[in-house]
Amino acid sequence: MVCGPLSVAGRRVCVMTTSTESSGTARPPDSLSPSRAGDFMQCPLLYRFRVIDRLPEKPSEAATRGTLVHAVLERLFDEPAERRTAPRAKALVPGQWERLLESRPQLAELFAGDPDGARLAEWLSEAERLVERWFALEDPTRLEPAERELFVEAELESGLRLRGIIDRVDVAPTGEVRIVDYKTGKAPRPEYAEGALFQMKFYALVVWRLKRVIPRRLQLVYLGSGEVMTYDPDAADLRRVERKLLALWEAIGQATGSGDWRPRRTRLCDWCDHRALCPEFGGTPPPYPLAVPVPGSQRPADSGGVPQGRMGPV
Repeated sequence: MVCGPLSVAGRRVCVMTTSTESSGTARPPDSLSPSRAGDFMQCPLLYRFRVIDRLPEKPSEAATRGTLVHAVLERLFDEPAERRTAPRAKALVPGQWERLLESRPQLAELFAGDPDGARLAEWLSEAERLVERWFALEDPTRLEPAERELFVEAELESGLRLRGIIDRVDVAPTGEVRIVDYKTGKAPRPEYAEGALFQMKFYALVVWRLKRVIPRRLQLVYLGSGEVMTYDPDAADLRRVERKLLALWEAIGQATGSGDWRPRRTRLCDWCDHRALCPEFGGTPPPYPLAVPVPGSQRPADSGGVPQGRMGPV
């Protein structure tokens, strides 16, 4: 996600994206986010393409709609509680779309073949329907988030740096913390719930390491299906997540040093922008851009193992 100074009343518009939108000098990875951890677990080669090669990817209607809906829900909390209504939220959609276009003019390509604007109108209507569905799941007139689009970053004792952006943080009068994430897709089936909660446990671990407080509740709001998934983590949960992340980081370090990034074929390959470069589909990856491996280390970077980080005043 990228946040830029496109705000109204001092708020930022944050764009869901990958690190592939701006190319530059290749460098070893130096941090881990939930999205990039998910990339490596899904397909190590995809992680390489996004983080090291920084290959461009085309914007998609679904991902861009998710960005738009997130922006509307964040912006709505700038309104007084009594004005946080469904009609008001839907009315924010066109303006937030214009701000998104200002931030990323290339998004106009999504509707380049839509001369009469019919497809764009339907796309915006679907965004409005997702926004409206949120009101059946939560009551924004009774919520006063402590933080919205909160950037968090923590460095573990191992030297691994974790970072990400949390959609919403609620803090009860008793001090209990709830982490909320909006999803514009449908809730997963129960057998896939653990994978869906990985991102939330990642954020809970970061908050715990920074604030020494375990969030009381993790909440995923699925606007596509109108469902809410909650989970109450404990210290044992978060320690398991930390061990998993350390193992992932070690594997990333080994692949970074060796240049050996294995593809993993799944049904998600059907939506990958990089099939033409993937050996699983007869392609050849570009030359590995890191000519010099990281010497004598299993991690791409080591910042001395001093715990540190950044977070707002939750």
